[in-house]
Amino acid sequence: MPHSTRWSSAAAGARDTLPMLVGAAPFGMIFGTLVASGPLAAWQGQLMSMSVYAGSSQFIAVGLVAGHAGMLVIWLTTLIVNLRHMLYAATLLPQVAHLPGRWRFTLGFLLTDETFAVMNGYYRQHPGAPLGHWYFLGSGLSMYANWQIWTLAGLLFGTAFPGLQSLGLDFAMVATFIAIVVPQLSRLPHAGAALAAGAFAFLLRDLPYKLGLLSAVLAGVAIGIALTRWRQRGGVQERGRA
Repeated sequence: MPHSTRWSSAAAGARDTLPMLVGAAPFGMIFGTLVASGPLAAWQGQLMSMSVYAGSSQFIAVGLVAGHAGMLVIWLTTLIVNLRHMLYAATLLPQVAHLPGRWRFTLGFLLTDETFAVMNGYYRQHPGAPLGHWYFLGSGLSMYANWQIWTLAGLLFGTAFPGLQSLGLDFAMVATFIAIVVPQLSRLPHAGAALAAGAFAFLLRDLPYKLGLLSAVLAGVAIGIALTRWRQRGGVQERGRA
């Protein structure tokens, strides 16, 4: 059952996000380490984590800065990588559309891959939960604080462990994404979309500026919509025969 108070709902959101925090921790520390050994100042790396708060695009941005890429290239590349968040937002929008703008802005800023996985599962079990936005806030704030802490740890101690990024700790994030995706594959449209996106991402992995990733997202969405409509037509036909 949904929780009865705002704070218990927020605490439950933070608690249910704990497995995601563990997976994101090495990723955040590696980011801090890369900043500490790169062209950016430590405060710039921490500010990026605080204001951008998007792990993949932060890694890409640091690499582009190190390669002396232009600002427009950095903006466009990170924009493309983060377009998947529009899909997350569209999925959760029916559950938060009634909230005031300050709530929607805050929750939109805190929305990450991990928080989306937690909230998507929560709203499936508790659609229209009156305190669901507090659960959302607890999940999002716990992820945000976790990212800041581990970024700072990487900035402070990364220079003492210069080979940290080559130790394979980033596999923890891969495992986290596997944990996010697999529970969503219980329906044919979801499984088809995941397979199509994975195939396109692999085949188009050499395209510049992560355009292969964008193409994979578009392919996954197209296949998912097509399979959903196919199943809906099949259901209508079955009811028509009955």
